[in-house]
Amino acid sequence: MSDDSTLSKPSVLEVARQDDGEFVEPLKLGKRLKSIRLANNLTLEEASRLTGLARSTLSKIENELISPTFQAVQKLTAGLGIDIPQLFVPPEVGVQANSRRDVTRAGEGKPHPTTTYEHELLANDISQKKMVPFKCTVRARSFEDFDDWVRHEGEEFLLVLSGNVDVYTEYYEPVHLSEGDSMYYDARMGHCLVSTSESDAMVLWVTTR
Repeated sequence: MSDDSTLSKPSVLEVARQDDGEFVEPLKLGKRLKSIRLANNLTLEEASRLTGLARSTLSKIENELISPTFQAVQKLTAGLGIDIPQLFVPPEVGVQANSRRDVTRAGEGKPHPTTTYEHELLANDISQKKMVPFKCTVRARSFEDFDDWVRHEGEEFLLVLSGNVDVYTEYYEPVHLSEGDSMYYDARMGHCLVSTSESDAMVLWVTTR
């Protein structure tokens, strides 16, 4: 059983002098952990699921009630997708990174087929994304293949990876795009894609939230 004095003792990491010779505020590991968690838009429950550490343990670490073991630090970095130094080094003054990263290997995206498109959702291990990237195989060959316009919140970027497509939008004439061509538009405007290639076209879509 841990001694109460040990539990109440904060884990404070001294930070080196800045170039101007002034000391920065000592960095507390719990505070740093909490800032990383919040930057990833994670609740304690979600962070617990990702790291395998109990919610109560994470709460005690964030509140400087206990110091994490090396094994706990390894679980934190693996679960949050960060490197160990990121827990101990404060972010530079200015724009702060949220420390998130996700790699999707070719063909390993989450499939989501529809009658007109076959989507491959990317970066699925990151929750609360500010943008949604996915590859799409365009099956549709005619505007009549769609029951209605596609509309949703956010803005959208489209890049043709292979083949050719015609992009229909609610307020513009259809535009023809070939491999390497791209388009950015308001996704609340009705839109849809049809493949004009002999084989299905492949596109990359990135949608903001």
